[in-house]
Amino acid sequence: MTAKPRGLADLDDLDAVFGALAHQSRRTILSVLHARGGEMTSGAIASRFDCAWPTTTRHLRVLEDAGLVRVVLRGRERVYRLEPSRLRSVAGPWIDRFGGRTSGVSRR
Repeated sequence: MTAKPRGLADLDDLDAVFGALAHQSRRTILSVLHARGGEMTSGAIASRFDCAWPTTTRHLRVLEDAGLVRVVLRGRERVYRLEPSRLRSVAGPWIDRFGGRTSGVSRR
């Protein structure tokens, strides 16, 4: 099996990261992880949401598949760790294409 050309692999990364960020609950999970020092157990994360456990685990799986969180087993607990470098490495260059903060584009 041959590897994808770099440009196509980059597009797949963008799709995975922005797809994960597309849902408000997943953005909230990332924000909560950040605010809590970068890691929490799955139970602690789930307790912050009104949705059923399977829904929360699906959101966590999407974040994991996108590389935005990493799971570490600690005994019988699953601990989710934030991977901010993944977000910066994928989304940062894409955002920078549009001039970043220093462009002359006015914000309304």
